Amino acid sequence: MEIEIIPECLQFKKPAGTSRGVYTTRQIYLIKACHNNTIGWGECAPLPDLSQDALSQDEYLTLLQRFTCEIEMTQQIPYEELRPYPSMLMGLESAMRHLHSGSWHHYPHTKFSKAESGIPINGLVWMGNIEEMNQRMQQKLKEGYTCIKLKIGALDFDDELQLVKKIRRQYSSTDVEIRVDANGGFQPGDGCMKKLEQLAQLNVHSIEQPIKQNQLDDLAKICQNSPIPIALDEELIGVNSLSEKKELLQYVRPQYIVLKPSLHGGFYGAEEWINEARKLNIKWWVTSALESNIGLNAIAQWTALQSNDQYSMAQGLGTGLLFVRNFDEVPLKLANGKLYTF
Repeated sequence: MEIEIIPECLQFKKPAGTSRGVYTTRQIYLIKACHNNTIGWGECAPLPDLSQDALSQDEYLTLLQRFTCEIEMTQQIPYEELRPYPSMLMGLESAMRHLHSGSWHHYPHTKFSKAESGIPINGLVWMGNIEEMNQRMQQKLKEGYTCIKLKIGALDFDDELQLVKKIRRQYSSTDVEIRVDANGGFQPGDGCMKKLEQLAQLNVHSIEQPIKQNQLDDLAKICQNSPIPIALDEELIGVNSLSEKKELLQYVRPQYIVLKPSLHGGFYGAEEWINEARKLNIKWWVTSALESNIGLNAIAQWTALQSNDQYSMAQGLGTGLLFVRNFDEVPLKLANGKLYTF
């Protein structure tokens, strides 16, 4: 087996506003694994200022090359060595699964791979000013999404609350599910709880990461007392060992965790999170992290494998159409708020 690393700089069709700034380009590293005239593709996609393995390009390539050489020699992925490098692990896992399956359909027996069912996804409303967010929100509703995810915490909260109220005036909670993501934008204390109570009055499904990470005592109190379910996202970054995962979930006791394989341990680490969450009756969903269609396909194929719940609960897999060049050979399409393969 031979493995090649191909750096790629993707161009966003439109600037993508996040809580950490605006992205216009996206640096990724494609993995091309070849064996007996069969090719497997994977994607390593670290996020600047967020991924644990967001290194300089030279550092990233040097380390990734070391791991690919080891895999070429041993024919095995060194999972324990790769725990601190989740984006590398996901890319290498994806390439191996593609290579071994011989198809973009990594797990051909699932309903998703057989094109029998699509995976419902949330309609993500990117950050912007209130008018821009309202226009994007209305467009998602027109496109048939029944789950809308709003990024909040960066603008005036009263204005953000008006966006949620606007949806609720149009649709009941049984017709449209609303999720919000604060990206750590709230401060612990009574002010945070008041905001959660206002959101609860609008039948918001859940809120991701209400306060900044590494405030576990405050976060545990919020999870215990919040009138709406709390979902952990950034809090999972850098929690690599199985014992650390157990300790975090047992102490904080969130209602949900949001799994991003590129950030949270690759598929190997994400499955550990799922197993521990199930023991504590903590629910979960999966989200992509601005990968191209190559990474998005790998995440979707893996998500469909996990349980039948993934065909009823909206996942965060709607970021695959963001780039000018996006590997159209990958068999993915969006329709009526669902992600399909073909």
